[in-house]
This record gives sequence, C-alpha cells and structure tokens, in this order.
Amino acid sequence: MSAVAASARRIQAIPHFQRVATALAIVAAALLPFFYKSGAPFVDDATIALAYVGMALGLNLIVGFAGLLDLGYVAFFAIGAFTMGWLGSGFFSDAGEGGNGIHFFVADRLADVPGIHMNFLVVIVFAIVFTTIAGMLIGLPTLRLRGDYIAIVTLAFGEIIGRIAINGDELKLGKFPLIGGPLENVVGEGSTLTRGRQGITPVDKIDLPGVEQFVSLNLRPWYFTALAIVIIALFVNFRLRDSRLGRAWIAVREDEVAAASMGVPLVKTKLLAYGTGAAFGGLSGAFLASYLNTVNADQFQFSFSIFVLGMIILGGLGSIWGVVLGAIALSFINNNLIPDVLNTWPSKIGLDFDLTQLSFGIFGFLLVIMMVLRPEGLLPERRRQLELGEGIGTGATTGVGGAEDLYEARG
Repeated sequence: MSAVAASARRIQAIPHFQRVATALAIVAAALLPFFYKSGAPFVDDATIALAYVGMALGLNLIVGFAGLLDLGYVAFFAIGAFTMGWLGSGFFSDAGEGGNGIHFFVADRLADVPGIHMNFLVVIVFAIVFTTIAGMLIGLPTLRLRGDYIAIVTLAFGEIIGRIAINGDELKLGKFPLIGGPLENVVGEGSTLTRGRQGITPVDKIDLPGVEQFVSLNLRPWYFTALAIVIIALFVNFRLRDSRLGRAWIAVREDEVAAASMGVPLVKTKLLAYGTGAAFGGLSGAFLASYLNTVNADQFQFSFSIFVLGMIILGGLGSIWGVVLGAIALSFINNNLIPDVLNTWPSKIGLDFDLTQLSFGIFGFLLVIMMVLRPEGLLPERRRQLELGEGIGTGATTGVGGAEDLYEARG
C-alpha cells in the first residue's frame, strides 16, 4: 500500500469524517457563485456541471452499485426533457377547453397563454414517474441477461427513444391505442408526440413558490436549484448504499449466482436499480430543458450516454464522491477547457481545424490513460481499489466482504 493511500485511509478513519467533509463541500459549493457575477460564464458552466452530476449519480446506481451496464441512459434524459416540454410550454397549443390552455400553479403571466403550463415542482414529479416506469420497462428484457447482452439491450432502448424524438412529429397521438383518444380530448385533436428536429421552444422558466421567477440573465437561482438536485441525489446514494437494497445491488454486482442462491430477489433488485437510477436522469433532464429553454431531438444522441458513463469510469465505479468529481471534471473539459481555452491551439501550429471536433476523441484518450494509470478511478470505492489497485481478485473480494453483503441483502 502506498504512503498516499495509507494517509487517505487514516484520514477517512477519523470519526464523522465523511459527514464533516460532505457538509464542508456543500457549503463551499453554495458560496461559490457569489465570487462571480450572476451571469458569468463560469456560473453557467457550473450549473450544467451540477445537472450532469445528478445524472451521473443516477447512472452510478445502475452501473456502479448494481453492475448493470447501461448504454442507453440518454433515453431518461430525453423523457425528462420532453416531460418539461409537454407540461411547461405552448407545444400543445390546442389544449384545454376551447384551446385556452391548461394552467396549474403558474405565474399570472402564463395564466392566459395557450398550451400546458404547470409549476416546475409538478413537472418534475411527472418526469420522475415517467422515467421510473421507463427504467423498469427497460429492465424487464434484461432480467435473464448479463454483461454485454445487457449493454446491447440498453443501447437499443436509447436509440429507439432517440429515433422517436426525431420522428415524433409524424406520430399523431390518436394512433396510440388506449391512451391516444383520451389524450387528444385534452391536448387537442391532431397533436403530435414531438416536434422533430424543430424542437420545443420556448420552455417555461422555473417558478418556485415564494421565489421570483427565474430569468436567463441571473444564473444563481438556476445554480442553487441544480445544487439542490445534487444534494438530493447524494442523500439518496448514501442512504441506498448503506441500506439492505444497496447491499443487494452490490451482492448482485459481485456474484449474481451467489446472490440468488442466498435469497436475494434478482427481479425486484434489478428493476429497482433501473427505476431509481432513471428517476435522476429524468429529474436532471427536466431541469436542463427549462434551463436551456429548448427540447431538441439532436440533444439525445448515443454519444451522451457514453459521456455520462465516462464520468463514472473517470471518477470510479461505485464511488459516490468519485462520480461527483468525474462528472464535474468531464463537464468543464467539454464546456470550458476544450471550446474556450484549447480550441485555438491547432491553428497556432498550422492545423486548420477546431479542437471541438475532436472532443470525444479527447475523452477516449483520457479514459485510456485512466485505465492504464489508475483503473480504479480518481476517487475509488474501497472494494474496487482492493480489486484493481492491490491485486486482489473479484473472487477473493467476494469471499472476504461479499458474504457480508449477501447476508445483509438477504436481511
């Protein structure tokens, strides 16, 4: 064990270290935007980074805790964003009686605007419900699958949602059985599912009770809302990690056969992992739709799923704080370092291209370097650090700590 690792272990062994460190990190994050102007580009980048942290923590529940490789996480981002577009814009222009719109706990200026306009808190409830159901639906075909086969199914699901987002302007709601007819009575006859590549814009700004309506020029309220999403995600991650369900996820990740033989219900455990992780994708997706003021089908590409997965791999699979660090790092590299700092470097040496064209090549290079130099991630989970950093194999780890997880998961 290196001296650095030993020192880190001693620090983490201090009583209540994690709680104190978490409190200090939250306080520092809350004070950060006051060092910049309310509309500063840094606050914009930090807000988007926090939204990505929420998504990464959701995906970490699926991939890092339960060990279920999900390559279609962009689908939950899309469903959450479209929920905001459907329930917080003029997309359904003929909705309501006489086309006067449907309004629910919104500001006075939206009270007479056509379309469906609901308070943001109501929208995120719908987004969480829709994505949780979608997460469980994607989990059903994977219950008997493992490894690469799970990745293929989830990849297909993400691509299906992406295609629907692009071609949804040709899908009339009336064509859907059971729900199409009743929906048309509410949102208007001939309404489509999406607006294709045209996108849904503008999208309602967040309007919280007792708070002035958010505006684009003052980014601090957006930042604090994204920070609140991250705090909720952190709370859920920590509580689930130390719960019976979290132990069951880890047991399934370590050895699915052993977990099943010890009484861990695989169907329930996997579906809860997909549903819980998907909920955070939908929550962050709804927030980003309002923040970016648009829901565009081009946002929901397969590359985004790999982008979020890269955050988890960079930070450390199963490591909560590692995922936070990885998400912030990749977000700032993508939104600030490459386009604003390094983008002109090729032209300085006589090359005629923008560095932004190589963004995903750069991310791939970083991940390769990580796999070679530090495969356990920047802030690894203790179990994974033992497996990869100290030469202890998966079987040995299961034998030492896996039995404890199995008995805890079984209850």
